[in-house]
Amino acid sequence: MTSNIPQGPVRKLAEAARDASHAVAALQPAQRRHLIEAMADAVDADRDTVLAANASDLAQARRNGAGAAMLDRLALDAARIDGIVAGLREIAALPDPVGQVTRSQTRPNGLIVERVRVPLGLIAMIYEARPNVTADAAALCLKAGNAVILRGGSEALSSNRAIAASLHRALRACDLPEAALVLVENPAREHVLELLQLTDLVDLAIPRGGEGLIRFVAEHARVPVIKHYKGVCHLYVDRAADTARATRLLLDGKASRPAVCNALETLLVHADIAGEFLPDALDALQRRGVEVRGCERTRALYPAAGIAEDADYAAEFLDLVIAVRVVDSLDAALAHVARYGSDHTEVIATEDTQAAAAFVRGTRSSAVMVNASSRFNDGGSLGLGAEIGISTTRLHAYGPMGLESLTIERYVVRGAGQVRHPDLLEAFTDAP
Repeated sequence: MTSNIPQGPVRKLAEAARDASHAVAALQPAQRRHLIEAMADAVDADRDTVLAANASDLAQARRNGAGAAMLDRLALDAARIDGIVAGLREIAALPDPVGQVTRSQTRPNGLIVERVRVPLGLIAMIYEARPNVTADAAALCLKAGNAVILRGGSEALSSNRAIAASLHRALRACDLPEAALVLVENPAREHVLELLQLTDLVDLAIPRGGEGLIRFVAEHARVPVIKHYKGVCHLYVDRAADTARATRLLLDGKASRPAVCNALETLLVHADIAGEFLPDALDALQRRGVEVRGCERTRALYPAAGIAEDADYAAEFLDLVIAVRVVDSLDAALAHVARYGSDHTEVIATEDTQAAAAFVRGTRSSAVMVNASSRFNDGGSLGLGAEIGISTTRLHAYGPMGLESLTIERYVVRGAGQVRHPDLLEAFTDAP
């Protein structure tokens, strides 16, 4: 152990979690499924306690002047508890990735070479106001054979404690160490710094929250980091778009839940269709309380729009605000996305298959939607179960991170005594 690795209180928690990770990795698939089902049962049974804790967090957040977007991310109600429980049950039912053989080939010398999924080990999840992440992240990590250290935001501490207590009860019922799931309760930033330096214990850190949190983790971590960066998501309405369909995508993407990362933040419209599309579409947005900020060409067609500054096109509003720009071509739309996008989600509305194909080729975001809402860039919607985050870092995982993204592949080689240099062995055995 080198002297520059921190030796503080978080290290003791991480050491216990690392030890517990071996017990989780050794479970059979049926045992891991039973564990996650037990967690779902525990949260369901403890919902009143969780809701009471969340009410305390919400009251404190209001006293602290939290805005509407923060309160929405923090709030739990009966329906959201139902969603947490359903998400846990869905994760439990998913195929266990640990031990899956993803590729197998027999070499000319008879060696069988396999690529096999194994757990990452110990994952640190650093997040902010969403208490549902406590359950989702824990279940996904454990189902994939890992242990997890959770460090949620101080604004959700009571909620996170209540949820973690339920999950620990399930671990005990399954005769597993509680340290497989560690909640760092102290909100002090130095504890996050310590966690991010534990290169001998933590295999991966995943920050999930606002841009400030992501930058802090990325700048200070010595452990590997996968960033769930901001969602500056675009809808491009092509000259060949069905305007009614495009309006549906716009309203769902912007107004259904604006405080989430897969909500639309910018609307790009081809000049050839802008006069037909924008007035009615932007009226529909404003009727739903959305503030529209547009370029000069947008405001000429829709005078009620405010002025869009350059910074608006790079903004993740997380609110009922949208930036609009009229563009002259698909290439101009792609250039805008390349300049201002965050590699999260891009959408094209078009009936032209060639335009759709060009848009897909021309964007590098983690998900590209053709005539489908940006809101579908989500682990549950894409069949992964609950997600631990949406990676915008091009490492081993890109886009929504489900179970497979919480494993890695290694080689397993099966032989029958083959050696690399049989001639050397023959010379050795023939020596006097």
